Amino acid sequence: MHDDRVTATFLIARNPDPDSTLPYLLRLPIDGGVVLRAKATWPTTARVFCFAGEDDWPDDADIVEEHPVRSCRRRGTAIDLLLERKSNNRSQFVFTRLKGGRPAVFWQTAKTAKAARPGARMPTRRAAGQRDLRIVADTRERYAYRFPGRQAIVERAAVAAGDYAVLDDDGEVLATVERKTLDNFVANLVDGSLQFQLAALSEAPRAAVVVEGRYEALLALTHTQPGWVLDLLARTQVRHPSVPIVFAGSRRHAEEYTFRFLGAAVTELSAAEPPADAGRS
Repeated sequence: MHDDRVTATFLIARNPDPDSTLPYLLRLPIDGGVVLRAKATWPTTARVFCFAGEDDWPDDADIVEEHPVRSCRRRGTAIDLLLERKSNNRSQFVFTRLKGGRPAVFWQTAKTAKAARPGARMPTRRAAGQRDLRIVADTRERYAYRFPGRQAIVERAAVAAGDYAVLDDDGEVLATVERKTLDNFVANLVDGSLQFQLAALSEAPRAAVVVEGRYEALLALTHTQPGWVLDLLARTQVRHPSVPIVFAGSRRHAEEYTFRFLGAAVTELSAAEPPADAGRS
């Protein structure tokens, strides 16, 4: 299990490498001990740049701080850390890649994350100065979304998984969305094909299923037992937690969700900028 409780300890020590620009080592009590190099001992006013190399925790570590851990859990590409203390107890380590593909880790709190991304970078219809979002619509989509009035350029091409995708500079999928009408969703859920679709979608860095209907409409099904369908849906989602299933209510709202999900994925996965002093770790 990715969860060490009560007896686990979060350790901060001085980096024994005198040539490193990251003067601290962090040890997270998860997966046998994750060791990171860090720029500071806590993200107080800004996110802290970290590097996940192949460092071993030194036997004679010069400990700067140590704190009991209530919870240390991996959630997708992030690790959430909850310490046993009253203040400065919640933080998160986000594993990402900088432009050029170099791996990096950003240690943040809710406050420093908000300061780093206050929300203005989220795609909107009238986002001044923001480039258009390039969305690939699968050629099998008969009545594809056109995203009218939004900053989007739609191209038609084959998409391996999902109906709408955004790509990185190398043509690899960053994120994808599978669109379904309510009838199609129920049919795929009942016949088992949705399980295979979710498995394929989960191979992408980010993916979602958007349904052009309301969740409560499942209660009005006439050809199947609604309770059985709801249980089946719950089990399916538990088996594939990395791919959310969103009931948007209508085609218009599903189109809006698709645009914003793909835009947010581009922002999160391809817009990370290295700090000015992050060139050497």
